[in-house]
Amino acid sequence: MHLRRPTRRDVLALAPGAALAASCGEVVAEPALGDDGLYREPWFLQSFLDLREDLDSSAAGGKRLAIMWELRGCPYCRETHLVNFADTGIANYIRDNFEVLQLNLIGSRKVTDFDRQELSEKDLAQKYGIRFTPTFQFFPPSSSGIEKQEPMAREVARAPGYLKPPHFLAMFRFVRERAYERGSFRDFLAASG
Repeated sequence: MHLRRPTRRDVLALAPGAALAASCGEVVAEPALGDDGLYREPWFLQSFLDLREDLDSSAAGGKRLAIMWELRGCPYCRETHLVNFADTGIANYIRDNFEVLQLNLIGSRKVTDFDRQELSEKDLAQKYGIRFTPTFQFFPPSSSGIEKQEPMAREVARAPGYLKPPHFLAMFRFVRERAYERGSFRDFLAASG
């Protein structure tokens, strides 16, 4: 029997309550308000803020990586947590198919980008042209060659601003089903509904 060496993500998963949350089939949609003024979902990705590592780990788990950009006091960020993520069907779909990394539009934590450049959250947001909150960035299913692309070309989709629950879920389905390879999100919505 071969035992694999635990990753940093495995260690983070041992945080209090993580085992209980992982074993529970239902999402408890009770976000906690952090010291930085941002709501946090209990199932959000716990990360060492290395985007390539997060993408590879997400892919290894059969999931896609999404980054949620937020800002303290943003009413639409709050709405995303208290309305969209409060819907058990939406939260379960996202949790089952995505790793969501939460970043602060004006934050100072250091993040290692796909090209190995280390930047503050604020500088990373500027690098990717993030101007609104909430904004969701979605990345490809593999990190292969991603570091050679221009920053905004690394994304497969982006949702700038608040989306009402049906469209919010549709955006995640659009990415999960790789519909961006066949057309725009607008086309996907029209065909879906």
